Amino acid sequence: MGLFTVAEARAELANLRETLDELVRVRADAAELAVSLTPDGDPSPLGGLPELKAAQARLDDLMTVVQQTGAELKGFAPLLIDFPAELDGVPVRLCWLEGDDDLTWYHRADIGFAGRRPLP
Repeated sequence: MGLFTVAEARAELANLRETLDELVRVRADAAELAVSLTPDGDPSPLGGLPELKAAQARLDDLMTVVQQTGAELKGFAPLLIDFPAELDGVPVRLCWLEGDDDLTWYHRADIGFAGRRPLP
């Protein structure tokens, strides 16, 4: 996949919102189910092992949807998505973190999240 412009990445993020919202919901369900299956875990009204396996399969599907756009899923909890781009001739990643309202951050490709800066 190619590079994103800021406008393209923002449009793709908007297209992914429903998928990302579902990913967060299913991630929470899977976490609850996993804990319920531990020796000291309380039973979950969500079910048991079959429901956990189904949630894990759905998470795989949702993560694939994100990655098929050309975006990079860098973090799972919290969700962290990078869109490969170039700013002023420098390879960067347009960076969205779960909880961000919009795509307003970037970091150089060679530095990573620690170098996260607001988009100009």
